[in-house]
Formats: sequence, structure tokens, C-alpha cells
Amino acid sequence: MSKERLVAFTDAVIAIIVTILILEFEKPTSLTWAAVWDLRMNLFAYTISFFWIGTMWVNMHRTWDNITRINNKLVWISLLLLFFSSFFPYTTNIVATNFNNSVAQALYGIVVLLVSLTNVWMYQELAAVAEDSVARTLAFGHNRIMVLDIALKLLGLILTLTVFPSAMMWSVLITALVLIIPRSL
Repeated sequence: MSKERLVAFTDAVIAIIVTILILEFEKPTSLTWAAVWDLRMNLFAYTISFFWIGTMWVNMHRTWDNITRINNKLVWISLLLLFFSSFFPYTTNIVATNFNNSVAQALYGIVVLLVSLTNVWMYQELAAVAEDSVARTLAFGHNRIMVLDIALKLLGLILTLTVFPSAMMWSVLITALVLIIPRSL
């Protein structure tokens, strides 16, 4: 399989995931500002998921632009990444409608961590198949940041399960604002 075909497939699946994400967005019970305000946690959960997926997509393209060849292992890792990512609309909807519920937050957190861990695995394989130093450097640099990213998300999951139910969403927001988005700009 060519790199271009895998990238096109990945783009298509991510576009579908993001589309389903907005389709799952709850509608206001009435068209009043109070009813719209009642959906603030839905908007918060949607916004975090949308930009988290979008940032992952931007970072993937930045690295993939420097990759000239792929292997079967990379294809399967990418498929696994998309599989875990496909749970975002489902878990985002659950957490949006049960924001202060630790089980809802933990489900979301598990998906985030599975995507993050698979992302690290994918970047390790990208570094292995990279033929030039730029791609290798981007892949290794990405994984150095991801170690801290995953540690903060694990902390969020632990806090969610013990003392602060909404900690998972906040940890995803903090890691995005502090670690991930600045590198993508």
C-alpha cells in the first residue's frame, strides 16, 4: 500500500469521526439562552474532543509529509489508532451528558489514553521507517512530548476515579493547551 493511500484513508476516517462528533451534540430543549447555557458542558466536551482529534491530525500530517515509505506494521498501527479514535463520538456524548460522573470521565479517559499510546507506537514505527533525519527527528520529538502528555492524562484518570470526577477532561485540556497545540502552531 502506498503512503498516500493510507493518509487518504486516515483523513477520511478522521473526517467521519469529527462529523459524527457534531451529530451527537445534544440540541437545546428550547431556543432560549437559558437552554443553550444548559448545554455548556456538551460544548466543552465537544470542543476538547474536536481540537484534540484535530491536533492529532495536524501533527500526523506534519510528520507524514516527511515520510516516503511505509510498511505493513505501520498500516495496522494506523488502523488500530483509527479504531480507538472512532470511540470519541460515543464517549464524548456520554461525558457531555454526565460531566461530573467518574465512570463517564473514566471511559473518555481510557479512549484518550488508548489513542495516545497507539499514537506513540505509530510514531516509533514512523521513526523506524523514516529515510531522512527530519522525519526521524519529528517522530522522536513527538514521542518525548507524548511521555509527559500520557503521564498527565494518567494523573487525570487517577484523580477522576478517586477525588475529582471531571479531572480527566481538564487533564486533556491542560495537555492540549500546554504541550500539544503550541508545538502544532
